[in-house]
Amino acid sequence: MQLKPVIRHSNNNTFMKPLRNNEASIQPVIASPVSQKAIDIPKRPFIESNTTEVELEHLSNDCIIPVFSRDNEKTIAHQEFIEAVQEAAYKAFPNAKFQSPEIRVSHQIKGRTPEAIHKPVKELLDNEKTIYYERMAFIMKSTTIIEKIGGNELQLTIGGVRAYNQENLYSRKSAEKFKFFIGFQNQVCLNLCVSTDGFQESLKVMHVRDLESKALEIMQNYHAESHLRAMQEFTNYSLSEHQFAQLIGKARLYQHLPKKFKSEIPQLDFNDGQFSTIAKEYYQDESFCRDDVGNIDLWKVYNLFTQANKSSYIDTFLERNVNAFDFNHGIVKALSGSNSDYTWFLS
Repeated sequence: MQLKPVIRHSNNNTFMKPLRNNEASIQPVIASPVSQKAIDIPKRPFIESNTTEVELEHLSNDCIIPVFSRDNEKTIAHQEFIEAVQEAAYKAFPNAKFQSPEIRVSHQIKGRTPEAIHKPVKELLDNEKTIYYERMAFIMKSTTIIEKIGGNELQLTIGGVRAYNQENLYSRKSAEKFKFFIGFQNQVCLNLCVSTDGFQESLKVMHVRDLESKALEIMQNYHAESHLRAMQEFTNYSLSEHQFAQLIGKARLYQHLPKKFKSEIPQLDFNDGQFSTIAKEYYQDESFCRDDVGNIDLWKVYNLFTQANKSSYIDTFLERNVNAFDFNHGIVKALSGSNSDYTWFLS
């Protein structure tokens, strides 16, 4: 399978970078007006939970930047992370177009300027208030690199997570931790599709320039064709209603297994509330519910998992997304008769 960009000439919410002479170009395929219409969908968030959407300008102009308290060295700001990934994306995909970043934040940290230290809250002026966000996640979707699985259009998507709660801001400046991914987004439900191959859970850097180079390295090493083939394989396997019920029941039991027994079974990171959502949507989801006799293919099961994952907090969101892929890939092996530890979930 060859991953090619699809050039769209009418897109009002994209930005492009001029091609560099020393960069490899990818041969474009011209899209028809029909395929242009296919991705014009209502905007929905890629993560829900307790997040809100903000613009890049808000992060740049209205938010302070936390520092390491022992030496007052600044941290890498959220907007610097996003801009570094943008630059890396231009280099990795010089012929592609990307939409402006979609940014979700949570856990707003409020403060005030020294001049307003004794003022009552109701008397504070806007210029006397300070804010920043402890957690931030963002994605950038390509409007020109598109594939299709199970009748669903997938767009190449790049993004990352920054969580200050995972830093020790009370010490001296040290390597800062970021999470970065490259994968796809299902345009039917806006669920992210991320595999281990395209995910870096702990990207540790000291400077912004290191962020760009490491993000570029991950993008260049990402095997999109292998990821797409694995997801395509999900469409070839189905669960009966009994098997699906067995899987959900065992998944709930997994959380309460004795420690020794649990260590012998593949990891499953989803919680009871998310399994309740998966069970409900097995019957009710418009796009990924069971068929008339109760069967459901693993592509739909996978999307029920990634849909339920939208309720995760920002700092666990990407790990659970990758776990959803690994889990469904393991169920494929169990159904195909391969020697798989995942057979426990179906037995």
